[in-house]
Amino acid sequence: MNDAGTARREAIATALAEVEHRIAAACAVAGRSRDEVTLIAVTKTYPASDVRVLAGLGVRHIGENRDQEAADKAHECADLPLTWHFVGQLQTNKARSVAGYADVVHSVDRPRLVEALGREAVRAGRRITCLIQVALDGEPARGGVGPAGAPALADMIAATEGLVLGGVMAVAPLGADPGPAFAELRSVSRAVRAAHPGATAISAGMSQDLDQAIAHGATHVRVGTALLGRRTPFVR
Repeated sequence: MNDAGTARREAIATALAEVEHRIAAACAVAGRSRDEVTLIAVTKTYPASDVRVLAGLGVRHIGENRDQEAADKAHECADLPLTWHFVGQLQTNKARSVAGYADVVHSVDRPRLVEALGREAVRAGRRITCLIQVALDGEPARGGVGPAGAPALADMIAATEGLVLGGVMAVAPLGADPGPAFAELRSVSRAVRAAHPGATAISAGMSQDLDQAIAHGATHVRVGTALLGRRTPFVR
C-alpha cells in the first residue's frame, strides 16, 4: 500500500472508531446492547478501494443509493464477505439490476416495486430482504409510503415469492428535530410486527442523528459522511 493508501486507511480507521464509540454510547444511554445495532457504511461516491478498507477493518454491511455505482462496486468487491444494502429511491426499471446484487432493499414503498423486485429476485434465484420506506415528512420527492399504508404493503411483501419482509426504514425530516419522526417510525414498526413478528428491522439514523435513532429503537444506522468524509457533488 502506498503512502496515500496508508493515510486513507488510517483516516477511515479513526473515523470508524469514533462512530463505533457514538453507537456504543447511544446504546448505553438507551439501555440497549451494542449488538442490537448494525452499522451500514454508506459508500456512495467513494471508490471500491474504500469498501475494501472498511471490510479490512471489520465492516460487513455496505450501503449504496445509485444502481450503476452500486452494481459496479458489488462486482468489484464480490470476493469480500459483505452484505449489500440498497438505500436510495428505486425505480421499477432498475429492479432487475438491483436484484442481482442487493441483499437488502431499504426503499420499498409501492406495490409496483414489490412486484418488480419479487419477479426479478425469482429470476435471479435469490431472496431479497425488503424494508418498507415510511414517509414521515409529507415530501413525496423523498419517497416512502404513509404510516397508515405500511401494514398493507407489509402484507404484500410477505406474500411475494423471492422477497422477505425485514421491517421498516425512514429518513428524518429535513431541518426538524428527528426524535418525533423516529418515535413515529417505531410505532409503525409495532403495527407491522403485529402481523409479521419477524419484521424487526428499523433502519433509521445517519451521521448527524444516529444517536436519536438508537434512542428510538433503530436496529440499523446508515452512516456515510462520519466514516468517509464530506462528499463531492455527484456528476454523471
